[in-house]
Amino acid sequence: MKKKKRWKFFFLFAGIVLLIFCSRELIFADYRVEGESMEPTLQDGNFLMVNKFMNDADSIQRFDVIVFHATEDEDYVKRVIGMPGDAVEVRNDRLFVNGEYRPEHYLETYKDDVDGQLTYDFTLKDVTGRTTVPEGMLFVMGDNRRDSLDSRSFGFIPIEQVVGKVDAQFWPMSASGLGV
Repeated sequence: MKKKKRWKFFFLFAGIVLLIFCSRELIFADYRVEGESMEPTLQDGNFLMVNKFMNDADSIQRFDVIVFHATEDEDYVKRVIGMPGDAVEVRNDRLFVNGEYRPEHYLETYKDDVDGQLTYDFTLKDVTGRTTVPEGMLFVMGDNRRDSLDSRSFGFIPIEQVVGKVDAQFWPMSASGLGV
């Protein structure tokens, strides 16, 4: 009888491990940051956990850090700055969305470390030719505003290209944590 219970326990345990592994692959993806465009928030080589269920217009919010398909072969990590219908502008290193100043607390320590402006002045019309973010699109920027290939260069990204929202940074251990 003991042998039968051991086998039941073994199969139950194996089933749970298999279920967790399959769920993890369906719900989460892990990504490695390549480059400096999200510094100081994320560093080159950081590993991230991305929630694949947080990839639609209802789940994504302004200032979320997301992963999206930039090309067929490459994914980018950027911060959502403009949502559909938003007018975006930067004046004197200050972000304005729909005419309202929006503090970017995640940049405060970085601004103290650079000489001059971190983000050059622009309006959405200057960089995209549009006055507002179109429906079904996002305007994204890297936190390292001086060295980031983002919507100021390549324009809006379709929400369908979003892989998911960055939920956690898990490597290096010193930078681990939930939320970015």
